[in-house]
Amino acid sequence: MKLLELKSVGKKFGGVQALSDVNLTVQLGEIYGLIGPNGAGKTTLFNLLTGVYSPDIGEINFDRASLVGLKPHQVASKGIARTFQNIRLFQEMSVLENVMVGCHARTKVGALGAVLKTRASKDEEANIYRQSMAWLAYVGIESEASSLSKNLSYGDQRRLEVARALATQPKLLALDEPAAGMNATETEELKALIKKIRADGVSVLLIEHDVKLIMSLCDRLAVLDYGEKIAEGEPDAVRGDPAVIKAYLGGNLP
Repeated sequence: MKLLELKSVGKKFGGVQALSDVNLTVQLGEIYGLIGPNGAGKTTLFNLLTGVYSPDIGEINFDRASLVGLKPHQVASKGIARTFQNIRLFQEMSVLENVMVGCHARTKVGALGAVLKTRASKDEEANIYRQSMAWLAYVGIESEASSLSKNLSYGDQRRLEVARALATQPKLLALDEPAAGMNATETEELKALIKKIRADGVSVLLIEHDVKLIMSLCDRLAVLDYGEKIAEGEPDAVRGDPAVIKAYLGGNLP
């Protein structure tokens, strides 16, 4: 079943064509990878998908509804959460508070109820606390709940970003270079976490420069070069594609 579909998507910034006629489909329950050299258009695609930009042309459909023209918070409410290439945490807030921010994206009690501290508001806040602690346990950093997020190790900051994104209860988790800066052990732990996320019913769209990781993890992947999709398919097929070898690596893929 199709979860996400891009049809002939294009985006230009001034005289630069960042994306041109991009078509791709992410299936429900899939880990889908997106690779390509720097400047290929990967992050632009993520920004289009999550409402940071709107496409100049083309369709972006998610769960059978168009995302074009929606703002980031509206896209999140539809069921897409993302992390960023450069970690974006609330540095002066605790680890727990960072995840609670994600949970608040699904709150039902309005601002008036929160101000008046109604019974429903108190119950919801208690539930948010429980959910946030559960998400921290899910990614393995519940012992750091009271720490400031800025004091976490690099790998744990990445885990916290994932926990905060998952707290919004997404159908699709979009990860922008989550292994960047990680050592080998942290990368293996991340790989296991992504597999667990998919096993628990969340589809994953992954940008990553670690080709070995993405080839071993993804069900399918697409390759962008100069804003165009030059290959798509299962890892073994993409690995041997001459266009990919020429444009991306200049040699054989690992």
